[in-house]
Amino acid sequence: MSENIIRMNMGALQSNAQANANTVICLGIESSCDETSAAIVDSERNILSHIIYSQIPEHQKYGGVVPELAARAHILAIDTVIQQTLAAAGKTINDIDVIAATAGPGLIGGVLVGWMAATGIAQSLNKPLVAVNHLEGHALVPRLSATAANGIGNGGSIDFPYLLMLASGGHCQILLVRGVGKYEMIGQTIDDSAGEAFDKVSKMLGLGYPGGPIVDKRAQLGNAKRFHFPRPLCDKPGCDFSFSGIKTAARIMLDKNTEPVDEQFINDFCASFQAAVVDCIVNRLTHAMDTEIVKQVKPKTLVVAGGVAKNSAIRSAMETLATKHDMIFAAPPMNLCTDNGAMIAWAGIENWRIGNIVKEPVAPRPRWPLTEL
Repeated sequence: MSENIIRMNMGALQSNAQANANTVICLGIESSCDETSAAIVDSERNILSHIIYSQIPEHQKYGGVVPELAARAHILAIDTVIQQTLAAAGKTINDIDVIAATAGPGLIGGVLVGWMAATGIAQSLNKPLVAVNHLEGHALVPRLSATAANGIGNGGSIDFPYLLMLASGGHCQILLVRGVGKYEMIGQTIDDSAGEAFDKVSKMLGLGYPGGPIVDKRAQLGNAKRFHFPRPLCDKPGCDFSFSGIKTAARIMLDKNTEPVDEQFINDFCASFQAAVVDCIVNRLTHAMDTEIVKQVKPKTLVVAGGVAKNSAIRSAMETLATKHDMIFAAPPMNLCTDNGAMIAWAGIENWRIGNIVKEPVAPRPRWPLTEL
């Protein structure tokens, strides 16, 4: 297990100013999919420690996440990850002020592991417990730490409201973020997510899992005009996405292909596929900016978050779009795009500030739309 542990002690990279008496320290636990993660974050936006146990080696041979294997791996890793997180921060469990954990949405077996661990710690210490919506973790993490070419820099300069593109392996949504727990859906996928499409195309080409980073890397070496992929819904009004057609087109093209599938073929195929996905995202975001609600609220910042936010082409296209509409573009640093404990700890602090803590038993949920918060 130790080979899969990723240690990210961020204290030295962020402010080392001595915390004041009002500083709150939160332990965040994330276990909704294939990564067991914990982090200690304070209310001054310092990430004191951050540990991720990645299950990718266990799932690679299957080309995707196997829920039963994921839950078992979480059980085996959770205690070690929490202990290492405390040690890396130089803290004991008694130093923690707030406990936060993902309570959904996600693979319910994994969610239960992290949630029960957090519940046990909170009850034993008589400390506040926050049930974090995993998607809200992604939505709020840019307020913990964000990077942008236009000078936002690290931490805390992103104010509400902002327009958010949340894209991951399981979700693809455009949201107006008015505040903590205040989300309005502008558009969402009607079938597959962008992240799922990347993973499936990668699997079709035999490139491995997770597919997003691999396809992005190969696309940078390819000709995006060699293959023609559809742009579903781009000729339609509204802000919803559809990526199943792009995925189906990839399968049909590969089934009918008579050319040698050499390195250049793969690079060009990835570049053409990725260009179609980027075009769809830009098109739907452009429509979102023209909706009455967005024009009325006038958010100043366009944010991308979630695992797909690591994609270089999507970041670049969204930054160009933001500039065109006189908006600031922001995204989490790469290590905070995929599932992580730091985003859960920060969401815990943001919710604790408004008094949103557990007051009665909470049942973890495999489905939990942000709009229900």
